Amino acid sequence: MTADKKQTCLTAAYTSPDNEDFTVTKSLDTPPSASGQDKAAYLGAVRKAVTETQEQINRELTSRMEEDKTRDSGAGLAATLGVDEDKEEENYGEEVQEED
Repeated sequence: MTADKKQTCLTAAYTSPDNEDFTVTKSLDTPPSASGQDKAAYLGAVRKAVTETQEQINRELTSRMEEDKTRDSGAGLAATLGVDEDKEEENYGEEVQEED
């Protein structure tokens, strides 16, 4: 990194009482000038960093959800509550009419 280049960081942090915490950090070079071309390149880099960060967060959270599901199923929580996990997954986000 040269003396005239500065860096900006995009950081996302996750904390949980039940799962391992994690932090995602992406470093970005700030544009050396205020020219339109430099700004456009910087905004493209920011957009890419945000997308990559979101993908990594989604992977991390999916992993933690699977850990929670495994831990809960091991304790028999779903069975105790009378929840059909497959049916819940199939109907997620939809209003379900009970069949008589």
